[in-house]
Amino acid sequence: MKWVLRILLVVLVLVVIAASAGFAGLQWFQGKINAPGPMAGSDDQIVMVPRGSGVIRIGQQLESAGLISDSRLFRLAARYEGLDSSLKAGEYLIPADASMVDILELMHEGKVLLHPIQVIEGSTVAQAFRAIEAADFLSGDMPELPEEGSLLPETHAFTRGTSRQEVVQTFMRYQDELLDEIWPQRQDDLPFDTQGEAVILASIVEKETGGLGDEDLVAGVFINRLNRGMRLQSDPTIIYGISKGERLMRTLSDGREVQRGLFRSEIDRETPYNTYQIDGLPPTPICNPSEAALRAVLQPAESDYLFFVADGTGKHVFAKSNAEHNRNVARWRAVERERRRAEGN
Repeated sequence: MKWVLRILLVVLVLVVIAASAGFAGLQWFQGKINAPGPMAGSDDQIVMVPRGSGVIRIGQQLESAGLISDSRLFRLAARYEGLDSSLKAGEYLIPADASMVDILELMHEGKVLLHPIQVIEGSTVAQAFRAIEAADFLSGDMPELPEEGSLLPETHAFTRGTSRQEVVQTFMRYQDELLDEIWPQRQDDLPFDTQGEAVILASIVEKETGGLGDEDLVAGVFINRLNRGMRLQSDPTIIYGISKGERLMRTLSDGREVQRGLFRSEIDRETPYNTYQIDGLPPTPICNPSEAALRAVLQPAESDYLFFVADGTGKHVFAKSNAEHNRNVARWRAVERERRRAEGN
């Protein structure tokens, strides 16, 4: 019996030793995969994980970049954490002190870098397209220009490699969704019947106000004028007809180009976009109107105003009669003259 007990004691000792070794090995493994990476104390790094990359390829890429010490250990960590088949492709900002587990969780959750693209309020489709085309983190060719005014001015974030076609469709989709939301809430008896006409008028409101907060009042003026059969008489529509929304420029004697205003001959010339000469709305929008401008033309401020002009503070002063309006214009021109004198000094 003594030999049996001795054998059992030896087996028990071996089991204890094996368990201790296994526990120590597990402790070592967990310590390694949760420890800060070899780049700790240096700068964070951007890593682009291509589509279709598996855990082996990702580990090798991270090891080559110096962000982990051992790609094989990274693979074992992924299996241990149950994340080896759920790592997502994309562009990641990896903190220099990130552990293997930190990196695995980052890629499992798909916390990729996002890059903003902005369509500016009052920009034309062509101007917005130039910004989208210049974004070097996007891929693919530019699509054909959509209709003027069809991109909702906002800022949206996209991952590296997003196609330019998708970016354009995103801004167009948000425009459509907004119009579908607010169109049923419009006031009764507006002087237009379609969403397209609402966008045209909103684009004029946008260019007249510049997003400074008078949208509902300016929209109310235009609504009142349309209801009375009066012409809109909006300078930005003429400019769009001349330059498609680009600034009008003139060349000085020294060769410098400066922005100019409208010539009298341009105001007197009848074109489809000259709202001093045509009745109703121009044939298309003249820019991409903001949400505020779109809402303003569907819910304009109620007033008896028929005229407005800049007041020198970035906003407008409104008038019910032409005589009152002429006095406001005279005051605005005096402000302009004073500014020019100050600039000359």
